[in-house]
Amino acid sequence: MKHLEGTNRRGFFGSVAAAAGALSSFAPAGLADDKPGGPYDFDTPYNRVGTDCVKWDQQIRIYGKENIAVGMGIADMDFRAAPAITNSLRARMQHENWGYLDTPRSFIDAIIDWNRRRYGIDINPDLLLLGSGVHPGIIDALRTFSPPGSRVLIQTPTYDGFYGDISFAGCKPQDCPLKLVSGRYAMDFEDLERRIGPDTRTLILCNPQNPTGNCWSHQDLATLGEICTRRGVVVFADEIHCDFVTKGNTYTPYSTLANKEIVRNSITFKAASKAFNLSALKCSWMFSDNAHYIARLRANHKQDFNTLGMIAARAAYAEGGDWLDHLVAYIDGNHDYVASFVSANMPLVKLVKPQGTYLAWLDVSQLAERIGAEKLAAEASRNAAASTAPVTPEMIVERYLVKSARVHIKAGSEYGTGGAGHMRMNIATSRKTIELALGNMYDALNI
Repeated sequence: MKHLEGTNRRGFFGSVAAAAGALSSFAPAGLADDKPGGPYDFDTPYNRVGTDCVKWDQQIRIYGKENIAVGMGIADMDFRAAPAITNSLRARMQHENWGYLDTPRSFIDAIIDWNRRRYGIDINPDLLLLGSGVHPGIIDALRTFSPPGSRVLIQTPTYDGFYGDISFAGCKPQDCPLKLVSGRYAMDFEDLERRIGPDTRTLILCNPQNPTGNCWSHQDLATLGEICTRRGVVVFADEIHCDFVTKGNTYTPYSTLANKEIVRNSITFKAASKAFNLSALKCSWMFSDNAHYIARLRANHKQDFNTLGMIAARAAYAEGGDWLDHLVAYIDGNHDYVASFVSANMPLVKLVKPQGTYLAWLDVSQLAERIGAEKLAAEASRNAAASTAPVTPEMIVERYLVKSARVHIKAGSEYGTGGAGHMRMNIATSRKTIELALGNMYDALNI
């Protein structure tokens, strides 16, 4: 791609954007602004280097600053926070005392109003628990419903953090592979039910699904729920990615299913941390329609959350809706841009636009074969210390892209069964940053 340097290269990327469609067309109905992001500037790259963030600083520490031009591995966003959040935090910072926090009713009301208004979810405030994160909440729920040594169902490939939660709770993960149907992932209900044993008490559902980007349909969830309810398996619905849905798709909350027996056999986990990029502020919540489940969970859950996290989340839910609407439209445009670029310029990579999340799930099996990743992984594993995990071909691709493209994306093998031959790329960043990343990858893959 050396011939695309400077003005010519910028012109090339402009032609790719045009091929993906006019940027203004990415805005959903009702957003009249004629520029990406509308009144909000998502286009100007926001430098996070030096803020001790995992997505950029950790990768620089691991690989060296000279090898990281773009961090696209960790699932958080590179944008400035919504103005309402910054204003609320700034106002609270003026009061220079940080003593014990009461739980303000306004925060509970903000959570309930947001979910009712946007998703038709009715949450009973008496059955809502607050916490410092979805991970601690899931761990508390596993300790409540899954005895040590029991198996926990997860539909793979799935979010790698679930493995850590399950292990921390003293349980064992049971991979239930999704199946590929015409390039799109689908639940394999027969296989899943076969994997339910006498020691299976819980299933962790990711909806929308990380990393595949699936938004599970009402029928998907109803069928899954029927199996789990009939077999005595409690469903933990992690719906933290629910606010990111691409054009033409729908997020169906598990708690809105028509069969109330199925709904009562579940607990939902949520936070503002994905939609508004607040993961560092440690504030989340979980709820159920089942008072007995919440009573059991409450016995193992100490309500604890961060003052600034509460203030940020309350401001986001009360005043951040317009910012989020424009952000979702902007990220949808990023999805279209990435899909168009990959299709036109990266024959060694395959991509199906996801239905939700801000993650792209790349099939890099042909690239792995081209660079001899399987052989290199075997050699690296033989030379590694006995205590370290085996090196996978996807890890070799990860290192290859860092070395050759200065772009960091995550190895698909980290997401369990079905992750082989894939990489997860986070596109919740400025279009200019994506252009740089794809341009560098084009150069590296033009081998």
